Amino acid sequence: MSKLKKIINITLAGILVLTLLMSVITVINRESKENFIYRNKEPKKIGATYMTLNNPFYQIIDNEIRSVVNANGDILISLDPQLSLERQVQQLEYLIEQDVDAIVLTAVDFNGLTSSLKKASEAGIPILVVDTDIPENDYVSFSITSDNYQAGVECAKDMMKKKSHADIVLLRHSKAYSALQRIQGFVDTIKDNPNYRIVENIECNGQLEVAMPKMKQFLNKNVPFDVVMGLNDPSILGAVAAMQEQNRLKDVLVYGVDGSPEVKDLIKDGFIEGTVVQSPKTMGKETAEILYRILNKKGYAKSEKIEVTLITKENIHEHSLEGWETRKRSGNGYEDHGAGSERTVCCG
Repeated sequence: MSKLKKIINITLAGILVLTLLMSVITVINRESKENFIYRNKEPKKIGATYMTLNNPFYQIIDNEIRSVVNANGDILISLDPQLSLERQVQQLEYLIEQDVDAIVLTAVDFNGLTSSLKKASEAGIPILVVDTDIPENDYVSFSITSDNYQAGVECAKDMMKKKSHADIVLLRHSKAYSALQRIQGFVDTIKDNPNYRIVENIECNGQLEVAMPKMKQFLNKNVPFDVVMGLNDPSILGAVAAMQEQNRLKDVLVYGVDGSPEVKDLIKDGFIEGTVVQSPKTMGKETAEILYRILNKKGYAKSEKIEVTLITKENIHEHSLEGWETRKRSGNGYEDHGAGSERTVCCG
C-alpha cells in the first residue's frame, strides 16, 4: 500500500473513531447535570453545534473549548448536524429550550440561520461563531475566523509564480462562508489574466469522502487540467487519492487550506504543492476565553481574524510535521478593545 493510501485510510479511520467518541460525549453531557449536585454553584451550560464533526478540525476546536469549560466546572453540550441545515436549526431550538448560557456555532449554511439566531438573542443567549463567519448579522456576539480571503490569494500567487498558465479545478463548499471567501480570494487574484482558466467547479462540502468520487467523475471526462484548488485539506486529500488511483497526479499543483498534519506530510513527499495554515487549537482557546469574558460581563473584541501562512515544499522545513500549528494574537489584552471592535490574531 502506498504512503498516500495509508494516509487516506488512517484519516478516514480517525474521523470515524473521533466522530463516535463525540457522539458518546454528547450523550454524557446531556445527562451530566446530576454529576454536579455537590458543587457550591450551579454549573453553566454551554451549547455547541458545528458544521460537522466528520472533520478533525472541528473536533479539535471542540476539545479545546471543552477543556476550558470542564476546568470551570461547567457543561458543554456538543452537537453534530452532519452538514444538514434542518438538523442544525433543530439543534439550536433544543439548546434554546435547554436554556444554555451561550452557544458556540459553526454554521452549516450562513444564509439559513437568521430566524434561529434571532430566537437565541431574544432569549438572552450570546452566540459565538467559530471558523466560518455569518456576515452582517446583528445576533452574533463574537466571531473568530482565519483571513479566509487572503488564504485563497496566497494559493493563487504561489501558483502564478510557478505556472505561466493553468487549467484549474476548484473544489467548493458554497454554503460555508469561509469556503466561499477562500475560493473568491483565489478567483479574484487570477481573474484579469486570461492565461489562467477555471475548467471545473466541484461541490464537495469540504468532505474527503465526497471529493474523492466527484473527482473520479471529473477525471473520466478527460478534461485537461494542471491545478487543483480546494477549500480545505479534506477536499484535496480526496481529490489527490482519486488522481493517484488513475495516475493523473503527476505535474498537477494541488492547494488546500488547513495545514493539517496529513497534508504537511504529503507536501514534504511531493504529492501536494501547498496548504494555508489554520489553527483550530487557537480558535478553540480564543473562543473559550471570550466565552467566559462574555459570561463574566467583561470587555471583549467583537471579532478576531487570524492571519494566514502558506506552507509549500520551499518552506516546509520551517514547520513541524506533527500536529496542528498554533498562532498568536497581536495586541496586549482586552482593555483597549471595547465590545464591537476587531483585533487581529497573527502568526508567531
